[in-house]
Amino acid sequence: MSEKKSGELAALQAALAAEHAAVYGYGVVGGRILEDRRAEARAAYDAHRARRDALAREVRALGAEPVAASAAYALPFPVPDSPAAVRLAAELEERVAGVYSDLVRASGDARRREAAGALREAAVRAARWRGGSVAFPGLAERAGTAADPAVTGAGPSATKAGSPTPSA
Repeated sequence: MSEKKSGELAALQAALAAEHAAVYGYGVVGGRILEDRRAEARAAYDAHRARRDALAREVRALGAEPVAASAAYALPFPVPDSPAAVRLAAELEERVAGVYSDLVRASGDARRREAAGALREAAVRAARWRGGSVAFPGLAERAGTAADPAVTGAGPSATKAGSPTPSA
């Protein structure tokens, strides 16, 4: 496999890992969110499940085995109530946007357009959950925040790009 294809596959796998984590995280969000935002949480959950399934198909089409979901993920902070669930949803979307920005850089043509669409959708959902937007969604280094490898996907582990961190 060429270096470019290898990089693209790694970015696909990272996006898949992030989608696994987002699906898990939205399970938590759905259990804590108030009724007035439950439909929004359900729509996001369904969107992440659909993206996860599409990414798994793409990885298989490249002849690789899709990265598996972890059994559990450590959340970035406690989620005891609806306001915390809203913050978690925004965090999940920001992390997914970051991973899709990596996939945009690693991909070409149709896959790049699809990744850019996923980045845009995550950024819009993050803005809705947060109540505002950031200048460069998914790009911590351009948004003026510290580039945490666990958040930006720059770390060495396959689960680095996941939203919550897999727990042991």
